[in-house]
Amino acid sequence: MFAITGVTGQVGGAAARALLDAGHAVRAVLRDESKAAAWRERGAEVAIASFDDADALTAAFRDTAGVFVMIAPNFAPLPGYPNAHAAAAVLKEALSKARPGRVVALSSVGGQRETGLGLITQVHILEQALADLAIPTAILRPAWFMENSLWDIAPARTSGVMPSFLQPLERAFPMVATADIGHVVAHTLTQSWQGRRVIEIEGPRRYTQREIAALLGDLLGRAVEARTVPREQWQAQFQAQGTEWPAPRIEMLDGFNSGWIDFEDGVNERVVGTTSYRTVLEELVRRAG
Repeated sequence: MFAITGVTGQVGGAAARALLDAGHAVRAVLRDESKAAAWRERGAEVAIASFDDADALTAAFRDTAGVFVMIAPNFAPLPGYPNAHAAAAVLKEALSKARPGRVVALSSVGGQRETGLGLITQVHILEQALADLAIPTAILRPAWFMENSLWDIAPARTSGVMPSFLQPLERAFPMVATADIGHVVAHTLTQSWQGRRVIEIEGPRRYTQREIAALLGDLLGRAVEARTVPREQWQAQFQAQGTEWPAPRIEMLDGFNSGWIDFEDGVNERVVGTTSYRTVLEELVRRAG
């Protein structure tokens, strides 16, 4: 039995489906009973537990060969990241009490850094919380999600411009599909090891913003130009989108653009996924209608 948190999200959902498709027993950990039926229909057991309920999570994690944990994404955190600290503490308590066979935790490229991470600070907090966990633990650090291109489809379709916060446009950044991350989660959970592992995950190749714009234009049937968004405009744009405290998002983007947020080459395990950017974009365009 493998317990999977975040099954309604992209990575957790992909991991649960991969395990079920391979014939493994899965316990889908959900916060909302209304979303349980689909997982029961797929053959999963369901446990209802929120990220602030250590007792419910302990019950969900108990009697399992492995557990996948993550911090719920928060793109507008409060200063000091109190929600991430609280969630990480609850997860650690539940894991320590339940003592599953192994733990796989979702972090991010750059998760090893102490500062200059912005939004990624939240998964660094989880890494720190689990550092002394007396259970075999694998920390997954995937690259930039290809699915982030979902936000580029509407402006590309209407204006022919793909606004880019990743800069310069000619730099090839490591990126990965969430389906590939989910498969790494599933594969890692079925392995046996001792101690702590760190696994970096990226896609089959690196992409520039200009290459992504060209792929998007091909799928949309029109010319699409990647165009940098001047940094001095970021704060106003993010605030206009409803983010009261945009500093973490800006700091994260600065970290990627400067190269501060990157893999630790030659230090950790590295997995290369198989899903191309075009495959991901095709699905995103289909969903966008």
